[in-house]
Amino acid sequence: MPQQTQPSPAQSAQPAAAPDPVLASFRKSIDNIDAALIHILAERFRITQAVGEYKAKATLPPADPDREARQIERLRKLSEEANLDPEFSEKFLRFIIEEVIRHHEKARGG
Repeated sequence: MPQQTQPSPAQSAQPAAAPDPVLASFRKSIDNIDAALIHILAERFRITQAVGEYKAKATLPPADPDREARQIERLRKLSEEANLDPEFSEKFLRFIIEEVIRHHEKARGG
């Protein structure tokens, strides 16, 4: 009995459909926004790195729970005004804050 072989993905693939110009436009906008987010985060971390170095020199603690709580509350309100899920915004901000604190602890030698 002859051995059957599976067609390669290239052989079994359907002909490529013409690109959807509407979808391509949406995706281009998303790509541009993603790039802007990366640049904004990079700038934010450059600034928080300077804050961490300052805190280390001034022997200030790496975290400021009162400020963090105020920032979370402020950004939750902004999220609501912008029709963005405040729960998502808080999770995102907490993730950033945790990373900043980690950097501050590292700057402090901890």
